[in-house]
Amino acid sequence: MTEPAASPPHKVPFGQKVAFGLGMLANQMFPAALGIFMVVLVQDMGFPTWMWGILFFLPRAYDAILDPIMGFVSDNTRSKWGRRRQYVFVGAVLMGVAFVAMWQLHRTDGLSYNFVYFLLWSLVFFTGLTVFSIPYVAMGYEMSDDFHERTSIMAVAQWIGQWAWVIAPWFWVVMYDPKWFANADSAARTLSVWVGVACMLLAMVPAIFLPSRSTRDDTHLAPLTLANIGMGFRELLIGFKEAFGCAPFRKLCFATFLIFNAFNTVAAFSFFIVVYHLFQGDTAAAGIWPTLFGSIGALVTTFAVIPTVARMSKKMGKKNAFMLSQGISLIGYALLWLLMVPGKPWLFMFALPFFSFGIGGLFTLMMSMTADVCDLDELATGKRREGIFGAIYWWMVKLGFAVAGLASGAIMSFVAFNPGAAVQPAGAVEGLRLFYSGVPMVGTLLALWIMRNYDLDEQRAMEVNAELQRRKLGTGAP
Repeated sequence: MTEPAASPPHKVPFGQKVAFGLGMLANQMFPAALGIFMVVLVQDMGFPTWMWGILFFLPRAYDAILDPIMGFVSDNTRSKWGRRRQYVFVGAVLMGVAFVAMWQLHRTDGLSYNFVYFLLWSLVFFTGLTVFSIPYVAMGYEMSDDFHERTSIMAVAQWIGQWAWVIAPWFWVVMYDPKWFANADSAARTLSVWVGVACMLLAMVPAIFLPSRSTRDDTHLAPLTLANIGMGFRELLIGFKEAFGCAPFRKLCFATFLIFNAFNTVAAFSFFIVVYHLFQGDTAAAGIWPTLFGSIGALVTTFAVIPTVARMSKKMGKKNAFMLSQGISLIGYALLWLLMVPGKPWLFMFALPFFSFGIGGLFTLMMSMTADVCDLDELATGKRREGIFGAIYWWMVKLGFAVAGLASGAIMSFVAFNPGAAVQPAGAVEGLRLFYSGVPMVGTLLALWIMRNYDLDEQRAMEVNAELQRRKLGTGAP
């Protein structure tokens, strides 16, 4: 086999990586804050677990349906601002406004009213999230065509984005400290304003500062007029089928689905396990320990896991870095079962460095690998479809997130756990703990099995990139 023609790596200015990363901070802060605030619904507002499950499931299922449509729209938009920037800006505004509105809940309005009100505003919020996130992620895929530079871009973005998970757990401290707020639901009403406005401004940064070229005269793009909506939707379905028919991409989607959503199925249990297992249901005695669990885990991810995984990727390749990082996370999940010891809450800290490799390494590598797949797709089809690939990838994530929310409520019902009760039924907390360690371990093992023969390595990616360069220069085969 002949060596692929070398092309100079496309180095992206660090300032542009930071601008993309600030968008990632917003993209992660919204779900991080949402996950923290959702505890208020069952712990303080009196929502039964079945309502909690529905509020997790329906908006995310709706969001998953919108994603491929938004991907097609973004890929085929003709405008002087390019294909992405305007959607990122509009989505940022919509997300910020809806996030603030959805948390303006008052106990006096009654449970049924609050349930419907929250559900409707959730649908608006997730519409904004789709309009923002699909073009935003596609912008990241387009920033470089270099194999390792793509990992660097995603590592910087994930490093900045991880601060959301460092900051968000401290909302628990603020919400449940009577020195700050009379109760947690009034805290959610106020904190949502700060989170919504700040994240809206951060989400606008990529739209303002990342460069884009005009696509107003690009005749290769499918028209988006109402008259051609049928053709557009048909092309959307074809694009979806072609993208998901790509074996390396399909492996990335399934592996991410299993790891991320197995984790999210049980993520909210950490608060309950710390409070009810380590502190026998005494929220005041638990103090900042639920916060430390999330915040220190995120700090480990930020300062240790992401830089380590980026170096691992450069030395051993993306697939091997993925397999090793997820293998390390299995140790962490097992340690969380062994080191959650009542009276010794500090012990679980020893599990966090291992535990953090799971999600911390996942998106740094998977987003970089998805960008490689977009090159492979262009080689096969002649089309650049970052929006479609990003939409399908995040469709898998969000659909799984919706299922995870439903499963989370189902697990709590199955083990007879009653959020907010001073005393839990026998076996309920131990049941939560079993699912808390077991579900992510099963998901990770299945993902490792799926990725065992992933074959889009650096050599293959260089060959694909070299052929694309030859085509652009008019020297490749038609």
